[in-house]
Amino acid sequence: MITFESVAVLAEGAHDAPDVTILTDVDLALTERRVAVVGANGSGKSTLARLVNGLVLPTAGRVLLDGLDTVRDGPAVRRRVGFVFTDPDAQLVMPTPREDVALSLRRLRVDAAERDERVRVVLDRFGLGHLAEVSVHSLSGGQKQLLALAGVLATEPAVLVCDEPTTLLDLRWRRVVGELLDSLDQQVLLVTHDLEAAARADRVLVVDGGRIVADGDAAQAVATYRARMDVAWR
Repeated sequence: MITFESVAVLAEGAHDAPDVTILTDVDLALTERRVAVVGANGSGKSTLARLVNGLVLPTAGRVLLDGLDTVRDGPAVRRRVGFVFTDPDAQLVMPTPREDVALSLRRLRVDAAERDERVRVVLDRFGLGHLAEVSVHSLSGGQKQLLALAGVLATEPAVLVCDEPTTLLDLRWRRVVGELLDSLDQQVLLVTHDLEAAARADRVLVVDGGRIVADGDAAQAVATYRARMDVAWR
């Protein structure tokens, strides 16, 4: 379970300007298997996601993952939370897919033979086995995002946080990645502009101006978000 208790995040103002509020008054207990977060650019939704694994720390309040505090128990939290960024190039650091997944597995302290077998199984699972030894730079955008997911999921996290993982993908790869995320056993927190993906979630949060302005079932929350965006454009 992901818990936010009276969480606020402030950014220090430049040149003696007042601090800027990024998020405020966040109180949530997320138990659902699929939770989507939607909101306009700059609304605070990515900051909300990054609080879950300690990439961002709260200025006030606390964030808990199954009782572990992201400030006090940071390393334990990060072992339980996988994070996928919008741009896979931000997290693919090795020359080939095989080496990239193997790097993710090093912290599990398994012997070389077991690590190689896990790498093979993971790449095959994601349809990348035949690309194990090619250059990462030769992969398509969709294949890169699958590889980023493979590297994260190879460590078997309890929670997967995805920050707009399909934003840079074409329609075909958006569907592939979306269906993969829907099939996972992990609890998934999905930040997205894809309202079709959000509509498949068990619960949807709408973030606007650093606050949770709607929280509920997918149909109701997405409708609220659409209505707020319609008003904003008038």
